[in-house]
Amino acid sequence: MTRVQLAAIAISVAGVAVSIYLTVLHYAGVTPACVSSGPINCEAVLASRYAVIAGTTVPTSALGIVWFALSAAIWTRPRGWIPLAWSAVGLLTVLYLVFIEIVLVGAICLWCTAAHVLVVALLLIAITTRAR
Repeated sequence: MTRVQLAAIAISVAGVAVSIYLTVLHYAGVTPACVSSGPINCEAVLASRYAVIAGTTVPTSALGIVWFALSAAIWTRPRGWIPLAWSAVGLLTVLYLVFIEIVLVGAICLWCTAAHVLVVALLLIAITTRAR
């Protein structure tokens, strides 16, 4: 296994950890350790109607667990365009979620941003490895 693969897997595991943290807090009804006033307001984001999958009580962070876990699995044996395509799906999701945070909720969640940065990091790794 290459260092790039190990880095991508480590980033994916970090994403799973952040997503699990947010999912556990959701079900516990607890607010994450985060600034809760002004434009950076985890509480506002995570208490919004967009914090759950539409029509369910399942937090969007649960999808993060699945996405990052599949990402880790993909990077254990990367094949062709799969890591890049999977990362592109992640980026599209991140863009949608950031739109929701900024435009519809009017606040940014730092924990969500951490997950978003991890997705972008995986995309950059996928682009770099695909370009070689």
